Amino acid sequence: MTILIDKRSGQPIYAQICSQLRRQILSGTLEKDMALPSIRGLAKDLRISVITTKRAYEELESSGLIYTLPGKGSFVAERNPALLREEHLRQIEEHLLAIRRLADPCGLSKQDLSEMYDLMEDKSDERI
Repeated sequence: MTILIDKRSGQPIYAQICSQLRRQILSGTLEKDMALPSIRGLAKDLRISVITTKRAYEELESSGLIYTLPGKGSFVAERNPALLREEHLRQIEEHLLAIRRLADPCGLSKQDLSEMYDLMEDKSDERI
């Protein structure tokens, strides 16, 4: 498990931890029932506050990505297909927004983008 903290980022540290762990859990890098580092251990490794790691773990637990057993620690929860789908939809929306930001200055219309998508789809069908 790798977590990299960018202290110059505008994103809060707990949010950086959440997003990186979320990505690793949803991608399957961190598997079901895998033990996560203790809150104190992670805080020490990252050289951050215990409160920060506790907040990140609480957020991951409230979203159903991890579970905690008192006295034993925190573990990766079973991957929820609905949650996985929701995460993929969120990522697609981010990419579509980026496409829109790139397309607007070029004067590309929705139809132009749709045609580009169709061409890409046709090319991928040719490879099959």
